Amino acid sequence: MGGALGVASGSALLMSYLSLIVLIPIAAIAARGLGVTVHTNGWGMAVWHWSASSDFSGFWSNVTQSDSAHAIWLSLWLSLSVAAVNAVFGVVIAMVLVRDSFAGKRLLEGVIDLPFALPTIVAGVVFVYLYGGSSPVHVNLIGTWMGLLVALLFVTLPFSVRAVQPVLESLDSNAEDASRSLGAGGFRTFASVVLPSLLPAILTGFGLAFARAVGEFGSITLIAGGQQTTTTASNLIFNLFAGQNYTRAAAVSVALLVLSLLLLASIGVTSSRIQRRLSL
Repeated sequence: MGGALGVASGSALLMSYLSLIVLIPIAAIAARGLGVTVHTNGWGMAVWHWSASSDFSGFWSNVTQSDSAHAIWLSLWLSLSVAAVNAVFGVVIAMVLVRDSFAGKRLLEGVIDLPFALPTIVAGVVFVYLYGGSSPVHVNLIGTWMGLLVALLFVTLPFSVRAVQPVLESLDSNAEDASRSLGAGGFRTFASVVLPSLLPAILTGFGLAFARAVGEFGSITLIAGGQQTTTTASNLIFNLFAGQNYTRAAAVSVALLVLSLLLLASIGVTSSRIQRRLSL
């Protein structure tokens, strides 16, 4: 009886925390995106008010305006691109860290984790210095999608590496040794033995990198150069909010949230199916 009450209390506490931190803010932004406003009556109770734009047509109009549609599309394809690129290089870097010993390995580990600790606006300043108008390497990426891509690759790399590295460390080397003893080369052994075991972790890293990239703001704000062609969804939301266009800012936020959740759910389902097949 006491155990059941403890579990129930723990579940209630967990749901209360999730509601306060996640569910209520999402519901609030979704309501604002659909044109719903909340007022407080004389008794301090919240009263929901549906404005004239409280329907899907108003929401659709807000997110399909040229700058909104472009910003959402730019954020999505950039995030997918950097997640895919880092999924590949994340595996390569993890293989090097796990399988090789070399001077400076600990330094490399620290460099990989640097984006976790570095304020993203500082990363933006660094990239403007390196790839701005007075670039020491004579490469100017200010106001280009390539500049955004480079910045996002930097801030998302640790997610791809750290998702794969623990799984790679836990793999049994006997299967690889058996594959090589049967005449398989290094690439074939990796493709047929190692890669299938790493796929769920690779997909996890892909999802984490995508989620970080799609919501990134600090590292890309400066290098975007204030141009509409390089304004991502996060930048547009900030600009709309600064201009007190709260409803459209919320609508763009909701659209980005829904698209991201759909993609992350698809990745989760795919990863679960692969794990079930591996366990058979």
